[in-house]
Parts: sequence; C-alpha cells; structure tokens
Amino acid sequence: MTATEEQAATRPARPQPEPFGPGSILWDQMGLYTSALAGNCAFVLQVMHPAIGTVVDQRSSFRTDPVGRALRSFASVQTWVYGGRTAIEEGERLRRMHATISAEDQEGRTHHALSAEPWAWVHLTGFYAAVSAARYFATREPEPGEEQQVFEEFLRLGRILRVPERMLPATIADYWAYFDDMVENTLVGHRVAHDVLRMMDRVPPGTPALLRPAVAPLSAVAGRVGRFVAIGTLPPAARDKLGLSWSDADERRLRALGRSIARGSATLPERLRYMPIAYRARQAARARERLERALAERPV
Repeated sequence: MTATEEQAATRPARPQPEPFGPGSILWDQMGLYTSALAGNCAFVLQVMHPAIGTVVDQRSSFRTDPVGRALRSFASVQTWVYGGRTAIEEGERLRRMHATISAEDQEGRTHHALSAEPWAWVHLTGFYAAVSAARYFATREPEPGEEQQVFEEFLRLGRILRVPERMLPATIADYWAYFDDMVENTLVGHRVAHDVLRMMDRVPPGTPALLRPAVAPLSAVAGRVGRFVAIGTLPPAARDKLGLSWSDADERRLRALGRSIARGSATLPERLRYMPIAYRARQAARARERLERALAERPV
C-alpha cells in the first residue's frame, strides 16, 4: 500500500447526508413564510462575495426574471428540508447544474460557482439568516441548547449540498469567527448587492402592461418592507461596505414590525403559515405516523 493509499484508508469517512424529518428544528422553522423574511439578507451577503457576485452578475436571471428565480430558489430550499430522499437528489442536481458555471471579472480572474469557498459561503449564510429570523420574527425566546441544535442541523444540510467537510465550522464559536472574518476581509460592496436591494420595489419584468397599474402599488409596499428588513438584518459591517445607513429608530421599527408579524402569523392556520412544499410534507408525515400507529395497534 502506498503512502497516499494508507492516508486515504485512515482518513475519517465523510458523513453521509441524512434527510430531515419531524423532530428537527429546521422541519418546524424552515418552511415558515416568516423564515423567508431574513432570506434576502442572506442573498445580499452571498452576492457581496466577489466570486458569487461575478457569477450571479453574468449568469443569473435575477434581473430579467426575479420572481421566477425566487420561486425556483425557495422550492429548492424547501426540498432540502422537506423532500426526504429527494433532498439528497436535489443536492446532487445543484452540484451538477453549477459544475460548468463560471464567469470572468473585470480584472480577468475566472470564478467558478463550485469553488469551495463560495459554495460553502452560500450555504453558511443560511445559519446567519436563521439566527436573524429567530431574533426578529420568533414568538418566543430560544430554549437552552436550541441554537446548538440548529447549528448541527445546518451542518447536516451542508452535507446534503456536498459542501466540503473542511469548510464546515466545527463549533458555533468557530462559525462566528469565520463569519466575521468573511464579512470583514472578503466581502465587498458588490454592484449586484446594490441591484438586488434597488429592484425590490419595482414591478417585476414581464408583467403584462394591463396588470402593471394594479401590481405597482403592491410591489412598492412589499418591496420597501422587504428592503427595510434586508438592510436591518445585515451585519453592521456589511451595511457599512454597502454604504447603507441604519439608525436606532430603524432598529426599534424593525423589532416592532417583527413582533407584529410574529404575533399575526401565529394566529394563522398551518396551511397559511407554511410554504406549500413544507405544508404538504408536514401533512404527509402526520398521515404516515397515523398509519404506523394503526398498524402497530391492529389485532393479531
């Protein structure tokens, strides 16, 4: 056996990706519409990475088809958590889809979508978004150990997405050290981040002319709220790099908005609180539990 073969034989095996199910925190939280409120800040943080911003700038449809792109992204994210074995297939599909995607920046550097650092950063911004969503839009304070469980579940999610194991922080403290270093030393005020924020309150391209007068007010209101939440949930250092202001009064308004949304959402039936894939998956899981209980209790 060669030295290389011996090293490979003794190297710890990469943990196999495991689907999520009832009992996990992501199962209860990822499918909520309120959890998506912090999703825009994650996308802004992602495109502030020079490699991701360059690839998205040249290869993404976010300018020409923002609604379609958002729907596809949300469907994919929901599949990661609620898709069962399909989640594993979705992770593999995303890797194949991004394998040939690259773009060249203005300095002539080529950036690949599957390079380890940007691929990991896209995933790991999700933990920051989850913490932000809990801070502003949760109906209760986190229970002891809950943040640790969420963190461990995000590591599981990273394995579904085939994030290289070396890029996954070992502890929450390691995560925040990594996150702060990325914001401080890697992220830039990329023009794509500014475009994302600027486009939020505009009527989506492709909206029929007859519908534009009706859609415009809705886009304006929803977009301004979305931009306000996105800016408010960004880390201060990222806001500074984008030249965005945020006052103490803004923070108070965001917290008041978050409390109102959390209380209002809690009164809604499950089918209105959860996105469609999440709602159907939760229904199916309960039906499966009822069947298993009936089978276990059948007379023999």
